Amino acid sequence: MELDLGRGAPSARSGESSGLSEESSPLHPPKLPKRVSDSQSPGSFRPEKRTKPVITNGLDPGELHMGDLELLHQFVTQTCYTTSNKADSHELWRITVPKEGINHDFLMRGILAVAALHLSHLYPDRAVEYQHIANSHQDRALGSFQAAMTDMTESNCHAFFALSSLIVVYNFASPRTPGSLAFTYDSEDSANWLAMIRGVNSILMPSWPWVENGPLRGLLQPGVFDTSDTRLPKPADLQLRQLAELCESATGGDEAVEAYKAAVKALRKCFAKIFTRSSVECEVGTAFTWPVEVPDKFIELLHARSPEALVILAHYCVVLHHLDKYWWLEGWAVHVMDSIYNELTESWREWIQWPSTVIARNERCLTWRPLSPNMLPTQTSGSMSTMSSA
Repeated sequence: MELDLGRGAPSARSGESSGLSEESSPLHPPKLPKRVSDSQSPGSFRPEKRTKPVITNGLDPGELHMGDLELLHQFVTQTCYTTSNKADSHELWRITVPKEGINHDFLMRGILAVAALHLSHLYPDRAVEYQHIANSHQDRALGSFQAAMTDMTESNCHAFFALSSLIVVYNFASPRTPGSLAFTYDSEDSANWLAMIRGVNSILMPSWPWVENGPLRGLLQPGVFDTSDTRLPKPADLQLRQLAELCESATGGDEAVEAYKAAVKALRKCFAKIFTRSSVECEVGTAFTWPVEVPDKFIELLHARSPEALVILAHYCVVLHHLDKYWWLEGWAVHVMDSIYNELTESWREWIQWPSTVIARNERCLTWRPLSPNMLPTQTSGSMSTMSSA
């Protein structure tokens, strides 16, 4: 039932009191009854006694879900600052995203799930407990998310966008399977991160214009796929040149060769973007451009454990290593590199010597610094021994 407040309240019916005394007016509200005392008669005014709390929206306000409040507190005081290096995005994660979650159950569940995983990271002695809570919230979030996905609109696309980002964080933060190759097509494998990042991007593409003009537009990074500055430190440049030569002689047919070449080209762009980015650009978003840009055929070749594809992925681990400071990405470069090493034969392992060395020495070879003459790229491909020193 709707009330038309614009036309004023209806007047009292004939013979009935309006409830306002002669002294009452909008500027002089009616006098309230005096406080009831024991001396007053039984017919005097008495406040109504309530035997149970008022129920609002099916929830009993008398019951506080302290566990969920703990998780929300964790998210808005700590976790929100760990999704990105962009300072202006922190307030969006702290205030705007939880506000969106109030109207979208799947987003609020996703928020609580990531917060629970963060607590499992901070408190190892309670890790199993928090991981169980995280899994419960995430399962419900994904169920609601998938049900609502068929009706993405301008009003709910922002919640979809926020949860999609949190899904990426959640899957990276989830416990890794020892020995997992971390890119299997098994939908039940939480380490399915390459396909996951690509899938999230494809889901959101139709709503991108809405997101760009919505409350979460500050989380986007315009021009992240554009690279006008292609400078690279010499070791990285030489290594990518050698990878390009490897692609030219790869087996598997023309389609495979083109897929390898496209993956290396995208990797060079990703390397350059990480190396030349400004301090206000999101390094996580920049790093995740490569999984989005590689062709589907390359993902298939990874699934088939193609040595060339594994070698290219090993070089992408240099980018992942730059993100090791984020709790939810910590150890991923080493994990993927170890899995690749175990898959390759001895003759192929020399091709991953450079990225292995960079990660083992904990070097940040794509961190920008003024290039001295001996660090400038050359046109020669170089040898593996030269490229093993970063």
